[in-house]
Amino acid sequence: MKCTKSTKEKRNAAIRNGLIALAGMGAAFGSGALAQTPPVAPTGSAVPAFGVLVGRWARTEGPYVINISGVDENGKLDASYANPRPLPFHTAEVTRDGNALKLFFELRAAGYGGSTYTLKYDAASDSLRGVYDQVVVMQKFDVVFNRTK
Repeated sequence: MKCTKSTKEKRNAAIRNGLIALAGMGAAFGSGALAQTPPVAPTGSAVPAFGVLVGRWARTEGPYVINISGVDENGKLDASYANPRPLPFHTAEVTRDGNALKLFFELRAAGYGGSTYTLKYDAASDSLRGVYDQVVVMQKFDVVFNRTK
């Protein structure tokens, strides 16, 4: 059977389209790199910038206050504590944990002996929530600090 030019062109186009489809399927299903690519996070779940932490935070019980006046790009906080008198933090830092901001504070002033606050910033309530580990009395407390205006 003699093929006309238009029949050859149709057959070549069909073969070419089939090869393109097979190549596309191989790229989609045969590549481990594509299968391991993490999903893109929605824009609403982005990690807040460190600067959102600047402010005065009062604990829901007691006269305890954390003042954060600044934070650098490495997560070092310029912060102080008051109970109700001012005390310096030995360590005050923030780190990123997934989509969360984790804060760590250590107090070494008299009567505190290395007690720590381990907190997370809760954007929905604009609060700091976590645990106060009072090492001197060997007790841990769930705590909440709310931003004051």
